[in-house]
Amino acid sequence: MRIVIAEDAAVIRAGLAEILADRGHEVVAAVGDAGALQAAVADCKPDAAVVDVRMPPGYTDEGLRAAIAIRRDHPAVGILMFSQYVETRYAADLLAARPGGIGYLLKDRVANVAEFTDAIARVAAGGTALDPEVVVGLLNASRHASALGALTAREHDVLALMAEGRSNTAIADRLAVSGRAVEKHISNIFSKLGLPPSNSDHRRVLAVLAYLGT
Repeated sequence: MRIVIAEDAAVIRAGLAEILADRGHEVVAAVGDAGALQAAVADCKPDAAVVDVRMPPGYTDEGLRAAIAIRRDHPAVGILMFSQYVETRYAADLLAARPGGIGYLLKDRVANVAEFTDAIARVAAGGTALDPEVVVGLLNASRHASALGALTAREHDVLALMAEGRSNTAIADRLAVSGRAVEKHISNIFSKLGLPPSNSDHRRVLAVLAYLGT
């Protein structure tokens, strides 16, 4: 296979290139940022690209956004996201474009080289290779989005103020409602988000995380 590697860490990039070359694959480009990745795919027409999620300049989701663009502009190129992070916000968009030719593996969960190279072969052939933890993350994000859609407008207002770190009293003052009304709205939010009382999880924090994850 002809493969492009996009990984900002030079040592990891060189290691991946050596592993793939040792197994008879041609690494046609090995780059360190998302812009160079898109240029390399356009110039080299690879069978597959191995892409990290977080790359320069922002180290947030540049790799994922570049992968989405590649899926749009070069649909024949298989994409294997290979990262330490599960980034659900754009991963769902990446997977939704079309059902095959995509993979998402977590670096610390790949057991051996054969598993990694087999995953590249699958995505290059139009198949999929998804780490179970990625699938769980996407399902949880989907559930949260669906649950948030069930909130009333006032419950959305309350949750947004919770996300700003405001207390119940501050929320009541901001919305010009009683403290009891705020408590009722928060109880409804917890219920709709599937957050039952727990000794180990702070429901307020979990609700805010669900809100910020949409």
